Amino acid sequence: MRPIAGQKRSAQRRDPAPSRMAYRLQRLWLTPSVRAALRVGLPALVLAVAVGGYLADEGRRDALASIYTDMREKIKNRPEFQVTLLSVEGASPELAEAVRTALALPLPLSSLDLDLEAARSKVAQLYAVGTVDVRVQSGGILQVVIKEREPAFVWRDAAGIWLVDETGKRVAEVEARSDRPDLPLIAGEGADKAIAEARQIFASAGPLLPRLRGLVRMGNRRWDIVLDRDQRILLPTDQPVLALERLIALDQAQEVLARDISAVDLRLQARPSLRLAPYSLAELRRQRGIIPAENDL
Repeated sequence: MRPIAGQKRSAQRRDPAPSRMAYRLQRLWLTPSVRAALRVGLPALVLAVAVGGYLADEGRRDALASIYTDMREKIKNRPEFQVTLLSVEGASPELAEAVRTALALPLPLSSLDLDLEAARSKVAQLYAVGTVDVRVQSGGILQVVIKEREPAFVWRDAAGIWLVDETGKRVAEVEARSDRPDLPLIAGEGADKAIAEARQIFASAGPLLPRLRGLVRMGNRRWDIVLDRDQRILLPTDQPVLALERLIALDQAQEVLARDISAVDLRLQARPSLRLAPYSLAELRRQRGIIPAENDL
């Protein structure tokens, strides 16, 4: 339809397409990293600048530190945070006293000042302690729950006489072997490191147990069995239990250990040997004419 003559032409419509700059800004806003930077990064930057400017003054920093210290002191000194009693459970009276001495806590003490992990480490260093758990219970009680090591052997070395558990860990020191006659005796350097083998030897000794006085670790590599009547069984480095079982079978058949011998050497399994006692050796030499009898002199 043509416009009527003399009437002004209506204004042209506005182009709805965005300008190039607006288009680029819209595309940039749709980028996830840019949106995150503007929504999170920019406020965080502003906040950091504000906090940094506030804390730049030393007086303000000291005032904040003083406020924090006062609040912490007020909180930790509240009655509900006070530890007034130390409870040691699962330990003998001697060990319980050793635990109290090791911790040396100046009670009453705020639970916020307690380092439970450091306390647990101190208690765990005691010989007789197997496992330990330290926790603060309601009512202001510091509870120490202990599982003691059970002594399984008496171990004699150059430093003294010790009770050790089935893994070779020291439990306690004793004055004499007679303090624990119910436990088997092991001796020598490195005997505590070969507890498993010693336990197998004791378990296989069977009929020799009434005569068995103990095991001696030789050269930190093998065992000697010590019997009464000053007799010894020299076990090999390899397969000592098998060698002992063979000797026991031989003894039951021929009563080897009932004879006047000082040692049975099993270190060479293919050729075991007997060592005669001094009197028997002298008598054997006399019979063979190696040395004259006393009556012939």
